[in-house]
Amino acid sequence: MNRISIAGMGAIALIATVPFVSQMPGVASFWQSGSAIAQNLKSQPQLQLRLEAQKQLVTKDQHNQQTVRWQSLSDTAVVQPKDVLRYTLSGENKSDRQLQNLTLNQPIPQGMLYVLKSANITNNGKITYSIDGGRSFMENPTIKVTLSNGKVETKPAPASVYTHIRLLIPSVAAKTTVKATYQTQVR
Repeated sequence: MNRISIAGMGAIALIATVPFVSQMPGVASFWQSGSAIAQNLKSQPQLQLRLEAQKQLVTKDQHNQQTVRWQSLSDTAVVQPKDVLRYTLSGENKSDRQLQNLTLNQPIPQGMLYVLKSANITNNGKITYSIDGGRSFMENPTIKVTLSNGKVETKPAPASVYTHIRLLIPSVAAKTTVKATYQTQVR
């Protein structure tokens, strides 16, 4: 008898609570989540990212003129020290809404050196770099160097200390793509 009365009181409490809960913001959407979630997902901005790598091939023609072309890398690609790779990061806005203030971080792969001044981006994006494992970013990283006379100077950071590239993109219009490229060299 006690079990029935406790279960019955729980059902009455639930039935009595539903009308009040449906008037509370946030909680009401939980009770009606079937259509609210579907509508919410449909209106969310969607950025599809794709990263591709290519290997630089340099050849000389019969007039000793260099020609540079790029070969797509497969999963079984072999690279050698001093090979230059170009990475292309594409972000496609698949939604019907403009995306704003995107920040994309790309680590420099281990065993690679960033090729200085090789980064480019579309859509008026800004490129910054990290030399401290991604903790801070700046447009022109510098390091402090102690000279033989003991004086400390600030100099541009060498390629060997770059750890990340950050792409700051103010906006990506609906149904458009933003692209960034940068190069690395195998150590």
